[in-house]
Amino acid sequence: MQAAAHDEAHDEFFPLVPAPQDGSRWQAPTDLEQYLYKLSRADNAYAYLRTLAIEGVYYPVRLDHAQAAGEDERPMLTIETPDGRTAAQVYTPGLLPRPHPFLVYEYATLGALAQIVPDDVDVLAVNPATPCEQYFLISDEERDVWLDLHHELFSPDGLMDRVVTRRTGAPAPGPLLHGLACGAHLCFTNGDAWNTLHWHGMGYRGEVERIADSWGVHGREDWLSIQERLLGLDVSPWYWDFVLGARSALARARGGRVDPAEWRNTVESTLRVRAQEGGTAADDAELTGLVSHLRALVGEVLRYEARFRADGLLPPDGFVRTIAAWDIGRGSKMARWGRGARYATEAEMHAAIERASREAQAAYDSWEEFSAGYVLGRCLHFDEEEFGPWYTTVLDAHRALTTDPESPWRTVPFKS
Repeated sequence: MQAAAHDEAHDEFFPLVPAPQDGSRWQAPTDLEQYLYKLSRADNAYAYLRTLAIEGVYYPVRLDHAQAAGEDERPMLTIETPDGRTAAQVYTPGLLPRPHPFLVYEYATLGALAQIVPDDVDVLAVNPATPCEQYFLISDEERDVWLDLHHELFSPDGLMDRVVTRRTGAPAPGPLLHGLACGAHLCFTNGDAWNTLHWHGMGYRGEVERIADSWGVHGREDWLSIQERLLGLDVSPWYWDFVLGARSALARARGGRVDPAEWRNTVESTLRVRAQEGGTAADDAELTGLVSHLRALVGEVLRYEARFRADGLLPPDGFVRTIAAWDIGRGSKMARWGRGARYATEAEMHAAIERASREAQAAYDSWEEFSAGYVLGRCLHFDEEEFGPWYTTVLDAHRALTTDPESPWRTVPFKS
């Protein structure tokens, strides 16, 4: 069942953004639309088109048509203009409207548009009814230009690893904005605006495929389950925080640094006591294997933290108290991914994002500390002490998010 059955109907099908009436400069949602506004005012249609070739666009589709479409089908909503021509509307991401229960937006590169815009369409209307609108007459030659520009300029990697911030249309300071900031690592990696609630992500089909392929989410019930598990800190292995918690308890008792041997011994003794209380024999093979694994995990954590300090991710005397951020950060984005796939209602997405905020503030004292917990969780999950791309890419994100003046971690206080 889709969330459309539960969601609020509204009439925000397409963007409608009036130009300033007092002659003042328009404040665009993001840098992309601000640049397109400049180009449209300068009547530089070719530069405008080149920008679309770099960024791609979104086009509207009826939800039922999108759901019924085959793998190779790309249905597109078209309109008839007052002079009798057929037009296809496309939009850049900052101008996409509030998600609608029965209308979705799909992402397409300019090269893909050359192939999927129906043959009977005469006009490509880009950002119509906004201050940065532009119109292109469609012909076979024009489609060839789109394909050429796509091959010249488009690179998926060029859209990733960047801080994108909305300047208009973002929520006011508060739990929603803070909860959105909790997903900043993934927003940076994917090149998404971190503070938008009008979530379309990779487009409807892209969002459905993203969480199906990466999370095994194929419907609303799957999404509700994984969203609850992420925000309940129940996706990452329990023993990661068990090991970190043992060190924290020792540090409080000792009033300072913890000897690694004592830490390992405490992990083992605590685990054996709990197992005995649960009726597990001391020589149980599974218990013996788990004890060995957790003693080794202490060394793995210590080696990661040493690298984190060397790279400035932790202060010289810092350590990670919990990897809760690894689930919380993904939970913040899962709320948005579920919305993009229409498995989540708007109210459910908001509630999940606000809960991410509460969980983060309960577990950490700063964005830097939150980030270190996220990075350690990611490394324990993927990196296997190779200190390869699973570490270096998230280190790049940490550095950008803690230094870029437009980053949420420089503009949103961690504690409310």
